[in-house]
Amino acid sequence: LSSFSNRSWYLDGRLLLLITSVCIVFPLALLPKIGFLGYTSSLSFFFMVYFALVVMIKKWSIPCPLPLKSAIEPLQVSNSTADCKAKLFHLSKESAYAIPTMAFSFLCHTSVLPIYCELQSPSKSRMQNVTVTGIGLSFLIYFMSALFGYLTFYDKVDSELLQSYNKYLPHDTVILTVKLAILFAVLLTVPLIHFPARKAVLMLFFSHLPVSWICHIFVTLALNTIVVLFAMYVPDIKNMFGVVGSTTSTCLLFVYPGLFYLKLSREDFLSPQKLGVC
Repeated sequence: LSSFSNRSWYLDGRLLLLITSVCIVFPLALLPKIGFLGYTSSLSFFFMVYFALVVMIKKWSIPCPLPLKSAIEPLQVSNSTADCKAKLFHLSKESAYAIPTMAFSFLCHTSVLPIYCELQSPSKSRMQNVTVTGIGLSFLIYFMSALFGYLTFYDKVDSELLQSYNKYLPHDTVILTVKLAILFAVLLTVPLIHFPARKAVLMLFFSHLPVSWICHIFVTLALNTIVVLFAMYVPDIKNMFGVVGSTTSTCLLFVYPGLFYLKLSREDFLSPQKLGVC
């Protein structure tokens, strides 16, 4: 307890979270238009590219079979080569988190309309190109990171990939820079996700009031406060991804688009298109 109380302020994770939220996330989230966030999103994307490249390169820096204990402790290397064979399918109790997490990862539907409204000469074809490009690049980064992360640690890979490197490369400078890159990538992504959330709250609860900066700032502050509280008190982000991915993300990805099509389409209900949607 005495060593914990004597720690420097910059080692307190919650205090750092508050500082970064107030100094970086909140000012970006206050922006009235989503267009400027395209620059921060591009920077965030390059951070994720760096993360994927390092994961691919580090695959050859960690031996297989893996050490059974952390590199900080005495190493006990397993002689079993069966642990170094990739499996096409690996089912366990953790597999239940896979589909919801993937659904959450590709949840970009909430930002489609704001981005469409700020396109130059908006059209269906241009928005389709933006969507395909964005989802395609995200899938490529996710796929390469997951593939090479699995080929590095196999069955011993953690739910948070960077945690696996802490065990076997605890003092690696490159891994430290990757952690910083992921930190900034997440910080710069939060305002982009926040924009449609604030828009929805304003339309639901304050649509009868004239547009004002007071409501804008109040809703922004309230939403950011909720996010910070979740970040402080939820012990494992995997649980949050599982819950949100299996409920909200599933509805936005699969259920609501189908319902909208059934409502708006003028085709007969027994047509192949509507039966396929059902």
